[in-house]
Amino acid sequence: MTVNHLLEIEDLGQSIWMDNLNRDLIESGELKRMIEEQGIQGLTSNPAIFEKAIKGNAIYDTDIEKGIKAGKSVLEIYESLIFDDIRKACDIFKPVYEQSQGLDGFISIEVPPNIALDTEKTITEARRYAKTIERENLMIKIPGTAEGLPAVKQVISEGINVNVTLLFSVDSYINTAWAYIEGLEARVTQGQDISKIASVASFFLSRIDSKIDEMIDAKLRNINNINVKAKLEAVKGKVAIANAKIAYQEYLKIIKTDRWQALAEKGAKVQRLLWASTSTKNPNYPDVMYVDELIGPDTVNTLPPSTIEACIDHCNVANRVTTNVDNAYRLIENLNDPDIEINLEQVMEDLLTDGIDKFIQPFNSLMASLQDKVERLATVAR
Repeated sequence: MTVNHLLEIEDLGQSIWMDNLNRDLIESGELKRMIEEQGIQGLTSNPAIFEKAIKGNAIYDTDIEKGIKAGKSVLEIYESLIFDDIRKACDIFKPVYEQSQGLDGFISIEVPPNIALDTEKTITEARRYAKTIERENLMIKIPGTAEGLPAVKQVISEGINVNVTLLFSVDSYINTAWAYIEGLEARVTQGQDISKIASVASFFLSRIDSKIDEMIDAKLRNINNINVKAKLEAVKGKVAIANAKIAYQEYLKIIKTDRWQALAEKGAKVQRLLWASTSTKNPNYPDVMYVDELIGPDTVNTLPPSTIEACIDHCNVANRVTTNVDNAYRLIENLNDPDIEINLEQVMEDLLTDGIDKFIQPFNSLMASLQDKVERLATVAR
C-alpha cells in the first residue's frame, strides 16, 4: 500500500493547504476527493491563480453572459465569478473547518492587489469581501506592507480572519505577528470573543533563493579564487530555508510573551506561519525541499498541485523546522562576508515590491482578457 506522506506531515502538527482554485476542481468533485483522500486542509488563491482559472476557460462563459445581461461592469463580473468559486470552496471545506475546531478548512482570497499600499482601501475591501462572501471559514489575504499591517490590526479587531501575505524578511514576520496580537487585544478591549478568529502569516521561500542565486551566479562569473567561489556556492539554495527557520524561532519567542499568554487564556488561536512560494524553481534542487526542511508544529505549507503529488510520493517526513538553527543564523550572518556581500534587507525590500507587481500584472491581464471575452460574448448574444 502506498504511503501518503501528507498524512504523516499532519501527524507532526503541520497542515497542508493547496495553492490553487478553479471551477473545474469544484464541479468535478476533485477538490472534495483531495480533501478526503489526500488530506488537503485548506486552500489559498491569488490573482495569478484566478487568471489561469478564468482566462480561456469556457466553464465561466454562462455566468459571464448572465453578468452582461444584468449590465454588470467587467470588475463586477470578475467578482461574481471568483466570489462564487470561493463560496463553493468554503462550503466544501466546511467539514474540515468544523472538525479542526476552526483551525483549518480556510479559503483565502486576496483584496485587489493594486491597493496594497493604501490602508483605508484595504480595510474597506476586506470588510466588503467578508460581508459579500459571508463564510466563517473565509480568510482575507492582505499584503504585509507597512500600509497593510494597520489594516490587518483593524480587521482582526472586527473579527475577520486574515492571511498576511508577501512576507519575506524576519522583521516583516515579527511586525505581522504583533499586528495580529494588537488586533486581538483591541477586540478584547471591546468585550468581544476572540476564540473564533484565525490568521496565518505567509512567509515566502523559493523567490528568495531565486533572487539570491541570481546574484551569486553574477558574482561567480567574475571570480577565479577557488576559496571565494566555494563560499558563494555554499549559499546557493540555502537562504530561504535558513530565513524561515529563524522566523519560526521568533514565533516561539512571541508565544511565550505575557501579552500572548493573556490572549491564549481567552481562547486565542496562534497565528501560524504559512510557508508559501514552495515550488522549487531550480530543477537542480529537490522538488520537495521547501516541504521536507520546514515540517513542524503550528505551521501550514501551501503547495501547488505538482508539489502535492511529489510530496505524496517522496517527501521525507520529520520535524525539521527547529533543527540546524545555529547553522541557519550562521548562514544569514555569512551574507555580510566581504567575499559574499549580499544585503539581505535590500533583497527582501525588492522582493516585496516585485511580489506586489507579480499580483498586479496577472490581475490587469485578467481584466483585459475578461473585457475581450465580455465583448465577444455580448456580440454573439446580439
